[in-house]
Amino acid sequence: MALVLLSFVILLLSAFLALCLARNPRRAQDAGAYGAVAASLAGLIPSVKVLFSGVSETLALPWPVPLGSFTLVLDPLSAFFLVPVFILTGLSAVYGVDYLAHYTGKKPLGLAWAAFNVLTASMALVFTAGNAVLFMLGWELMAASSFLLVLFEHEKAQARRAAFIYITAGGAGALLLLAAFSLLGAGSPVMDFSSFVFPAGRAASAVFLLALCGFGLKAGFIPLHVWLPEAHPAAPSHVSAVMSGIMIKTGVYGIIRTLSLAGPCPEWWGWTLLLLGAASCLLGALFALAQHELKRVLAYSSIENVGIILLALGLGVIGAANRAYPLAALAFAGALLHVFNHSLFKGLLFMGAGSVLQGAGTAELEALGGLSKRMPGTAMLFLAGAAAACALPPFNGFAGEFLVYLGAFRSVSSTGSIALAGVIAGLSLACAGALAAAAFSRAGGAAFLGEPRTERAAKARECGPLMLFSMRALAALCLLAGLFSPFLLLPLARAVGSGFGPAAGLEAAEAAAVPLIYVSAGGLLLLALIALAWAKRRAFLGGRKPAEGVTWDCGYAAPTPRMQYGASSFSQPLTDFFQPVLRKLGQYPVISEYFPGKASFSTEAQAVFYNSFYYPAAARLRDLAYRFSWIQHGRLQIYIMYIVVTLMGLLLWKL
Repeated sequence: MALVLLSFVILLLSAFLALCLARNPRRAQDAGAYGAVAASLAGLIPSVKVLFSGVSETLALPWPVPLGSFTLVLDPLSAFFLVPVFILTGLSAVYGVDYLAHYTGKKPLGLAWAAFNVLTASMALVFTAGNAVLFMLGWELMAASSFLLVLFEHEKAQARRAAFIYITAGGAGALLLLAAFSLLGAGSPVMDFSSFVFPAGRAASAVFLLALCGFGLKAGFIPLHVWLPEAHPAAPSHVSAVMSGIMIKTGVYGIIRTLSLAGPCPEWWGWTLLLLGAASCLLGALFALAQHELKRVLAYSSIENVGIILLALGLGVIGAANRAYPLAALAFAGALLHVFNHSLFKGLLFMGAGSVLQGAGTAELEALGGLSKRMPGTAMLFLAGAAAACALPPFNGFAGEFLVYLGAFRSVSSTGSIALAGVIAGLSLACAGALAAAAFSRAGGAAFLGEPRTERAAKARECGPLMLFSMRALAALCLLAGLFSPFLLLPLARAVGSGFGPAAGLEAAEAAAVPLIYVSAGGLLLLALIALAWAKRRAFLGGRKPAEGVTWDCGYAAPTPRMQYGASSFSQPLTDFFQPVLRKLGQYPVISEYFPGKASFSTEAQAVFYNSFYYPAAARLRDLAYRFSWIQHGRLQIYIMYIVVTLMGLLLWKL
């Protein structure tokens, strides 16, 4: 546990040093990046140790705060979430050195690195806090530091809007969590999680719903996702990788902790999680298909993947409520494995999008094209991340979703509500997988294949060596985690046992062992076949260079890049089919000539939930607040009177 505390100290000291060196951007970068990497290495050692040993570690220090105690607990569940924290933040820090060099002299890099390291420390604190007051301190530090990073390019109206929506959602979530913790810690002198007693009856349901909404606003599942597609594209790309790969998992962690505190959960809790997860994975993949900006595609893809995790948790709770414990353990194992896998491949994808943004000057899909020839390293690595996100073997995304599929198939063979849950889960996963494959085929094809659609894309250049290093490391981890998934079985079983009971951990190990071995064997066989095909092709060519020719141009004498399919035209059949859900706006050309000289076509995907619900609700709340503006009239004496009257009322109520 001392090494975890050391990682906190390194992160906070390096953040302070980066601020002090703000006038020297290069030294500020070094202080922030080296500090993040050193803290990641220090934190990884105890996390891996606890995962494999199963022995929890606790550190308690004096902290004279009412209801609070500085108690850090590193159990297998916390360690399972900490491992991707330290892996991804360390590699993101290396990536950020090259990425932020472009902003030298233009942006306060010392502040950016300080906020990044505070964000890392606060996420680690959330995963290890053993007290509700300490947890909320980490939670609010996480919100404040990430708010500063979302506002990095504050001169852009989009960044300011995204930051405002993000901080509003974060504040609402924190209030809901305070209410949930108040119910859990009622009557306890110290708000330690170990002293919490889950209430019974309606109070238990109230705690569950408050925690679900409070943590859900951070996890970003539908309909609590409204901040996510705005904030992730606005932040620097290495920060987007951390926010999407790890930060939203703090919400998932909170939901799992709530379920573990509750003990045996009512079945309707499972159905709530299952249906919210099904809606999120389906609508997240569908909205990803309609986006025009690469980072927004990835943001909606994160909503889809959080939906998959939530769906698996719901399936597990339903199985446990019906005493189908092997099924529940398999679903819980699939949820946790997907948490780990998603952190790796989504971090890789956001880094790839950042490389495109920096190399081509834009991430708009309709302005890209032909980048595979100009940025071959980024193209191959992004393709690897996309394959993992689409759950294609031999990458790691396949292993986690395979366990969830297996749980759904086993549910279908049962009867009653378990069978219905399995059908919903299986169908939702299948449809979301198909939509995700279409979305990434569209994004990857429009960005990297064909011919450049704009001058900026034609002049694109490969990213720096440190950016490529981080992406290669994540791509290698995605491949290794898919090929050798059985080696993740012991840490996975420890984490499941820590969150849902030792019996669940043993059953998860038994239920997932054979499937993961088959997944690993299938991936190795697939790689062997690919290697064999490549060797045969090389032998067939005999050292000759393949012939090159122009792309088939449908008989046109002078083909231009305007003739190729764009991102919108690629997805138009699907987006038109789902128009009642997407409510896409479009301007279609009116062509009256056989050979038109000019024509324009544009589509725009709306933020349906924001426009239809959140914005009108916020407008009504603002109008209601204006009606009480007479309370605020600027007189200090009246404000003091408000405080005195409130205090007297509280004293009378207490006495």
